[in-house]
Amino acid sequence: MEILIGTTNPSKIKRFTSLFSGYDVRLHTLRELGITAEPEETGRTPEENALQKATFYSRFADYVICNDTGLYFDGLPMDDPRQPGLHVRSPQGVRLDDEEMIDYYSGLIRSLGGKVSAHYVDGYGVSCCGKLASFMERDSSLRGGAFYMVAQPAPARHPGWPLDSLSLNCHTGAYFVEEDSRQGDTEEEQMLLEDYRRRLTAFLVKALGLRR
Repeated sequence: MEILIGTTNPSKIKRFTSLFSGYDVRLHTLRELGITAEPEETGRTPEENALQKATFYSRFADYVICNDTGLYFDGLPMDDPRQPGLHVRSPQGVRLDDEEMIDYYSGLIRSLGGKVSAHYVDGYGVSCCGKLASFMERDSSLRGGAFYMVAQPAPARHPGWPLDSLSLNCHTGAYFVEEDSRQGDTEEEQMLLEDYRRRLTAFLVKALGLRR
């Protein structure tokens, strides 16, 4: 199956490649297909934005997967203009590249005391021959994904996921860009993350009608 992943983010491509391990699929990116058009994202949640993107890109392919992510600082009111929310890459209405994001969030976190607790919320939208499906975990406790963000960036980078250079494992203090950053997770957290991965994979497989 040929699947269009509605992104140019290399780290997201790596994630989906891992999720589809063992399935007969070939993933294509927007850049690979020369698609430069972008949808308007007006949703109130990552799930709604992911569906908007999947609908938009379905004009280019029969099978489409899109992802949208919200970043939330714990303890910061949702209506606070400093709350990243759905505008992670364009916090001031201007789209930032990877290094600009690191600079912006480093300064923001410094203004908040140098360290904040945070979590991501991911939404996924699938278009399968025009039929739409979506996935988003609304209960953050099911994801086991709380972490710290700090003002001092690590020197290493994950292209496409620049904030990994500012994000720390809560238990080890290791930056997300370090290979062993998850080795200090508790058994419960490891189980939560693996269960989330299984649920997400099961959703994608069912929505696309995949078989091994």
